[in-house]
Amino acid sequence: MKKQLSDESSAGYDYSKLKSFGEDVFISNDIELRRPNLLEVGSHIRIDCGLYLTPPAEIGSYIHIGPYVTVIGGPKSILKIGSFITIGAGSKILCGSDNFSGDGLVSAPGIPFEYTSVNFTHVTLEDFSNLCVNSVVLPGVTIGEGSVIGACALVTKDTEPWTVYMGVPARPVKKRNKEKMIELARKLGYSP
Repeated sequence: MKKQLSDESSAGYDYSKLKSFGEDVFISNDIELRRPNLLEVGSHIRIDCGLYLTPPAEIGSYIHIGPYVTVIGGPKSILKIGSFITIGAGSKILCGSDNFSGDGLVSAPGIPFEYTSVNFTHVTLEDFSNLCVNSVVLPGVTIGEGSVIGACALVTKDTEPWTVYMGVPARPVKKRNKEKMIELARKLGYSP
């Protein structure tokens, strides 16, 4: 059965490279996926130009990834994105990184992996969470259900559900209206 793609899809990415994808999907042709065969994409997706994605990823439905988002981590890391999520332009998600402890060399080209000291982790964005423009998420973090990370914030640890975070490092500043958002999402078929 052929999947229904967005009307924009004719100018978009070669979806046959993906592990799986749903309906109403538009992925810009101007992106770099290091492991497209390990990318699962749901339905009602828009991925704008400039995405750079190195780890395997699972992306839910009703997702918008803005322009020039960077996700690094390598093949042993995983990015998990729930549903009803926006990732703002210029955001950075680090699913893995050199640990810079001195226990190994940095992971530069030509250095054998066994000589490096790299942390491969998972980063999770739970349903209804959002990253505003130029936010940064460090390795191993879970952005809790309904959490919002403000513009230019730096997330160093897991966030509480339905809370807005701002600053460097990110700190909680207020709560969000969970009931209204869940009610609207149910109208689109969402069931928690």
